[in-house]
Formats: sequence, C-alpha cells, structure tokens
Amino acid sequence: FADEGVRRILKLMLPALFAVSVTQINLLLDTVLASFLVAGSISWLYYSERLMEFPLGLLGVALGTVLLPKLSRERAQDDPQRFRRTLDWGLRTALTFGLPAAVGLAVLAGPMIATLFLSDVFTAEDVRMARLSLMAYSSGLMAFILIKVLAPAYYAQQDTRTPVRIGVIAMAANMVFNLILIFPLQHAGLALATSLSAYLNAWLLWRGLQRAGTYQAGPGWGRLAGQVFLAGAAMGGVLWVGAADLGAWLEQDAWLRAARLVGWIALGAGVYFAALLALGWRPSALLKGVDRH
Repeated sequence: FADEGVRRILKLMLPALFAVSVTQINLLLDTVLASFLVAGSISWLYYSERLMEFPLGLLGVALGTVLLPKLSRERAQDDPQRFRRTLDWGLRTALTFGLPAAVGLAVLAGPMIATLFLSDVFTAEDVRMARLSLMAYSSGLMAFILIKVLAPAYYAQQDTRTPVRIGVIAMAANMVFNLILIFPLQHAGLALATSLSAYLNAWLLWRGLQRAGTYQAGPGWGRLAGQVFLAGAAMGGVLWVGAADLGAWLEQDAWLRAARLVGWIALGAGVYFAALLALGWRPSALLKGVDRH
C-alpha cells in the first residue's frame, strides 16, 4: 500500500511541477532568444524579470499557498458551494491587490530600475532598455497571479493533466508570439509575448473550471471590477504625473532616488485605497461568503 501511495503521489506531483513551471520555462526561452539580440538584452530581461517576480511571489504564490489546502479540504468534504466561494475569494483578492501592483510596476518601472541597478556598469541606457521590458512584463502580472490562483482548483481535485495540457498550449503560443514580436520590439517583444501567453494560460484555466461547473462567479463582480479599475486609474494618473519622468531620476544620487521611490510607492498605495473607499469598497467585502474556519 505504501508503494502504491508513493506512485500515486509521484503521478500527481510530476505533472503539477511542470504546470507551475510554465511561466519560468517561458522566461528561460526569452533568455535564449535574447542571446541573439543586441548586447545587453539578456541583462535587461533578467533585471526586469526579477522585479516582476517580487509582487508575483508576494501575492500570487502566497494566495496559491493559502488556497490549495483549503480547496483540497473542501473538495474532500464534498462541499462544492464552499469550494466555489473560496476560489471566488481568491480571484477577488487577486484583482484587488494585483491590478494596482501591475499599474505601479508599469508606471514606476524606470524609477525602480534606476534606484536598484543604476551604476557605472549598468548605465542610463541600460535603465531605459530594462524599463521597456519591465513595462511589458507588468502588463501580464495580473495573468501570472491568476494562474497561481486558478491552478490550485485543479490540483485540489487531483487533476494535474488539465493544467499541463493548458501549459503546453501556452508555451506553444509563447513561441508564436515571440516570433511575431521579437523583430519590431526586440527584447521588450519577448517580455510582451510571455505576458500574452500568460493571459491565454489563465483564460483557459478559468474556462475549464467554468465549463466543468467547478466555479461560478459570485454576485458583485461588476461593481468590484469597476471600483478597482477606477482606483487603479487614479493611482496610475498620480504616479504618471508626479514620478514618470525618468530623466529626473537618473540625475539624482542613489539615496535620494531610494527615498523618493519609497515615498511615491506609499503615496500610490494611499491614493489607490483612498479611491477604493471613496467608491464604496470596504475591506469586509473580501470576507463575505468565505468560511474562515
């Protein structure tokens, strides 16, 4: 019985490892293709990728870690309603915190890279080029986070084949997007291709859950989406007007850049949540309908 249990675990684990690694595999392919572009392309992608993965790990991985055991328990208890509510909560949380992270990362891409990496070796031109790829990656941040939320719904049902199949489709699409975008956009095209394939991956995961009846959106999604998008636009507007001038950042010393960056991030977060509250959103909205026991 022990051997049979080990084989079953391995049978479920190996496909799951591949499925959760699709984004990393696509990023590796970006690096390989970047080696054929102008000197510096690999470094520009590498640094922008590192910055993109910070909010992804902070929010996406954290959500996936919390959701998987809870969804697995509710699946074992044969409670589809609670399963749907938990998944719905995960998606709402991803939207509420993921969209402002993506907007902030895109608008503050240049200041972040300048603050963290500008040096005698990593020049102002490198900052400008890395900024382009970080903006392209940030456009797909929501999709990367959604994948981390949606995939556990399959794993909780011991379905590892579907995410693998979808992952293979996303990888193939990524290569097609790479070939289309690499020539006009160079290294930024590779980053944008990864973002587009991530949206395809997330959409296919969501559609599979919808078709199987595993997930149905709860009430209030339209209102929440409107609140989040309007608040995100307000935050993005403030940051764009006040902090998007990369030239000014490049002329400052490292400590001043760091202080300014922290200040603008704090201000952006304040504007976002103030706008959300003004639009009628309340933190308790994320807890409605979710069993917390």
